[in-house]
Amino acid sequence: MLVCWEWLSQYVDLSLDVDSMATKFAMSGLNHEWTKRIGSDVVMDLEVTSNRGDCLGHIGVAREAAVLLNKSLCIPEPQPKTTSESIDEVVRIENQFVDACPQYTARVLRGVRVGPSPAWLVRRLAAIGINSVNNVVDVTNYVMMECGQPLHAFDLSHIRGGKIIVRAAVDKEKFLAIDHRTYELDAKIVVIADAERAVALGGVMGGAESEVSETTQDVLIEAATFAPMTIRRAARKLKLDSPSSYRFERKPDPAGLEWASLRCCQLIQELAGGELLAGVATAGHAPAARDTIVFRLAQIKRILGIAIPESIVVQILSALGCTVPQSSADTLHVVPPSWRPDLTREVDLIEEVARIHGYDQISEDVVVPLGVATPRPRDIALGRARHVLSACGIDEAMTPSVVNEQLENCGSVWTNEPALSTDTPLLVGSRLLRRSLLPSLLHARYLNQSQSIRNAQLYEVANIYIPSAPAGELPTEQTTLGIVTAGDLRIVRGVVEELLAQILSPGTKPNWMVVNHPFFADGAGLKVSLEGQLLGWCGIVGKKVQAALSLDQACAAAELSVDRLSESLQEVRRASPVSTFPAVNRDLNFVIDEPRTWSELSNLCYTEGGELLREVKYQETYRDPKKDGAGKKRMLLTLQFQSLTRTLTGEEVDASVSRIVSACGSKFDAHLLA
Repeated sequence: MLVCWEWLSQYVDLSLDVDSMATKFAMSGLNHEWTKRIGSDVVMDLEVTSNRGDCLGHIGVAREAAVLLNKSLCIPEPQPKTTSESIDEVVRIENQFVDACPQYTARVLRGVRVGPSPAWLVRRLAAIGINSVNNVVDVTNYVMMECGQPLHAFDLSHIRGGKIIVRAAVDKEKFLAIDHRTYELDAKIVVIADAERAVALGGVMGGAESEVSETTQDVLIEAATFAPMTIRRAARKLKLDSPSSYRFERKPDPAGLEWASLRCCQLIQELAGGELLAGVATAGHAPAARDTIVFRLAQIKRILGIAIPESIVVQILSALGCTVPQSSADTLHVVPPSWRPDLTREVDLIEEVARIHGYDQISEDVVVPLGVATPRPRDIALGRARHVLSACGIDEAMTPSVVNEQLENCGSVWTNEPALSTDTPLLVGSRLLRRSLLPSLLHARYLNQSQSIRNAQLYEVANIYIPSAPAGELPTEQTTLGIVTAGDLRIVRGVVEELLAQILSPGTKPNWMVVNHPFFADGAGLKVSLEGQLLGWCGIVGKKVQAALSLDQACAAAELSVDRLSESLQEVRRASPVSTFPAVNRDLNFVIDEPRTWSELSNLCYTEGGELLREVKYQETYRDPKKDGAGKKRMLLTLQFQSLTRTLTGEEVDASVSRIVSACGSKFDAHLLA
């Protein structure tokens, strides 16, 4: 925001020199970029944060200066002369897009003489980088830079049908702007139209067909409020940023429309003559009253670490424009001013008191009580997961939450519902909210492949968006952990098993089940469950997905629910006792039916082996139809027995082995080879 010193002095008595005032501004939140002498004036560039739209005009900056200097603010009271003719006889306003334009007002001046602006106006506009056009247009720019409220002047003779219509643009509607470029609009852009065509892009730029020129005699002055996101979207889509759109994106004072409109009309009368029609044409609704904020004075000491007397607090808030209609011994009830939409909470008021009272008043060694937040189960689980994955040589990746159709068509392991789409692409060509991390990670693996990194092993922790039924409801945001490795199922399963071993509480054993899923190769997909609830998926990526993403090597992948992991977390891990007594191993070779899985066999061994059985190790699977018959296989395993308190006897081990062999024979029809 460029601020002229002479112009600023019109509203507040600046008792300090320029450098001292710049320092005060910087210490209160308006960072000072530079100061230059331009002509006979001094111009400061102040960095205005996005929440302080009230400081995008000289009056707003003067209001800050008045508070900092404890001076009074002098704002002119516009009183333009009006005729007996009513504006209602000339123009009507129809607002068809209230969501985008909550309030629209218009005034009409007849008999203006458009010409060059006086030297003082040209000089002030030039100092802040605005070229002079003519006296009418220059006044609209001047008032905008004075109070922060954008205005627009139309040549009334080019408004057809005596009507102003605020509406949504027609899809692919063409519009010729005052920069004499034609823009293609869509149905989410707000336009100001007459009875036949659009004459302005609401909040962004006027139209060439209705601009004020030397032949203009009657002028319509627009003052309106627009929804910030609507203006931001239009400006970005059309690549048409303007001083008006910049201010509307930051929400100027909705209660300042009347002042800005009257001020503009008065200055036009002074510089270009003309008669102002009585009344104002308006459509929409006036701004709602601000809510009261309960301000507990004790919170100042708790948050800032210093005590500030109530009288000073009330003085600062009142100077900032707040009203304090009532208070008790320890509490104020504060109503923020209309030009400060950023003041909504108690802590906002505390920040205002701190910056005006002075940050230098807060001692460096002041003690502010802080409490260390207890780590959430989710944080603990993810910390261990990252440690395991890094130890396995797997790198963390960060990929966008929106994907294109190519990635989305790869599918999801969590749902078959179609992905949700954003209204506008958040990235070029990408507008779909992803339902799985795996396509994104596989695409990242492809990008590494294109750079000759043949075996990028990646993981990511992020949200996915699972569409809800019925349609139209918000999606389920699920945090998942995705992993992509080389194309060996044993590798990715081993990583997941180690990860689970480090996270899960004792006694919680995952259940692995072979499944057929379109994302994975036939017979190479695994579903992982914990206590009957789905934890995630693991497997070799199918050929179709591999080809769709142009991967030249087979890949393995896994995706787990972080929430489900956190539910079964062992928050404090304890070391298992180490036995000083020797272990006893026994090898068993079962002939078993082909459909039986290793998990079924190992779980039964643990169940029947008793407390002395420490581990069941898989060795190998062997098939020989000639010896064992069709539909049979041999499964070799090792049982390890050990006690923490004594050396085991052969009889104890044999008894446990006998129970296991007997149970496998009765439940699985398995027989032991000699």
